Amino acid sequence: MYFVYVLESLKDRGWYIGFTERIEGRLEDHNSGKNVSTKDRRPLELIYYEAYREKSDALGREVFLKSGGGRRFLAKQLRYDLEKKRETPPVVPNA
Repeated sequence: MYFVYVLESLKDRGWYIGFTERIEGRLEDHNSGKNVSTKDRRPLELIYYEAYREKSDALGREVFLKSGGGRRFLAKQLRYDLEKKRETPPVVPNA
């Protein structure tokens, strides 16, 4: 299986959209700093994912979700959850 996933930074509420064959360990990789793109945005949480049998389908979906239309789609899909999260301020690490 191939997965397209969305992580949300608890630090800045920004999203990271990615692709993987192993969804189980990917969040741990991101939160341990193994991904340069998310290293400074930790902690992150998995807020959405889709599974595909074909790699090409998953990669195509990742490209779409990273586009303006894809981000609008995600915002619409996740509206209720996002509204609840917005009521809670972002986590600010201790200085």
